[in-house]
Amino acid sequence: MSTQVTVTNNSTRHRYEAVAQSSDLAGFVDYQETSELVVLTHTEVTPAYAGRGIGGALARAALDDVRDRELKALVICPFIIGWLRHHAEYRDLLFNAPAPAVGDESVRS
Repeated sequence: MSTQVTVTNNSTRHRYEAVAQSSDLAGFVDYQETSELVVLTHTEVTPAYAGRGIGGALARAALDDVRDRELKALVICPFIIGWLRHHAEYRDLLFNAPAPAVGDESVRS
C-alpha cells in the first residue's frame, strides 16, 4: 500500500522530509552538504508509515534534488544504498561511482 506524500528539503535541519496528506511527518533523510556533493547519511520512516513507499519516495526526491542542483551524491545510508541497486538511472549521480562504459544500456540519462 502506497501513501501520497510531499517531500521537501528542510535545509535548516539538513534533511529531506516526507509529509503525508494528514500533515504528519512520515519520514526523513538526513544529509550533509559541500559545494560539490550531498552526503546522504540516514533514512528514517515513522513506524505508522512503514511499508508504504515512504523510503523510496524520500530516496527518489533527494536524488532528484541532487541532480537538479548539478551536484553528486555520496550515499552512506544503508537504505538508500539498497534502493539504488534497483534504480540504475541514478548511478550517474554517485560521487565515487566508475564512469559507465560506452554503450552501457543500464545507465540512462
